[in-house]
Amino acid sequence: MANNVLQEGINLYNQKKYTESLAFFLGLPEDSSIDNIELAYFIGLCYAKMERYDDALLYLEQVVTSGTDINRTLQCRFLLAVIYALSGRKRLADFELNKLLETGYKTASVYAAIAYVSWEQQDTEKCLEYYRKSLAADSENATALNGLGYVLATQNKDLSQALGLCKKAVDYNPESGACLDSLGWVYYKLGLYKEARKYLKKAEKKLPDNSEIIEHLKLLDEAEHIR
Repeated sequence: MANNVLQEGINLYNQKKYTESLAFFLGLPEDSSIDNIELAYFIGLCYAKMERYDDALLYLEQVVTSGTDINRTLQCRFLLAVIYALSGRKRLADFELNKLLETGYKTASVYAAIAYVSWEQQDTEKCLEYYRKSLAADSENATALNGLGYVLATQNKDLSQALGLCKKAVDYNPESGACLDSLGWVYYKLGLYKEARKYLKKAEKKLPDNSEIIEHLKLLDEAEHIR
């Protein structure tokens, strides 16, 4: 019965109509037949997709605290970690990711998230270690391919490997502004400015307000001017 009540909102969510889905879930009457944890789960997902992270946290934390469904709890704990990382709360992200490891939830996505948090915490060696662990678990994980390639390029370590990794990431996720930026960044590091501009401009179209892409284009302009 509960699933039937929620199904319309779930269908809207699956169609990526997150605003409509959220409105449906929030508009449901208080009804004992509705599983409140299931409802909190989908409301949290909608808020996360809409990048309303503080609202998402309120609902996803309810799911984690309930512990009624271990798989859903693990999924929500991972989402909490991602939201904490994206919103600059790196210690909380690290806490949630370590909790996942303790429970044996050792997936490529978790390893990649740990690598990202480690990079933000300026722990380069741990970052590289966990991106490699991620790729060992899933050699096609675009996040890990992109992340490892970007870090290697930024550190000026093995630029040929960085190029191969970032090319693969773009192959798997050609619409990703982050992946396009990383590939352009590697070409910049290699001194191949024409190719660098090609991919950095593509990245800019995807993410026009991204400060990192803007900075990479500025560095490229300066390098071309000097040349």
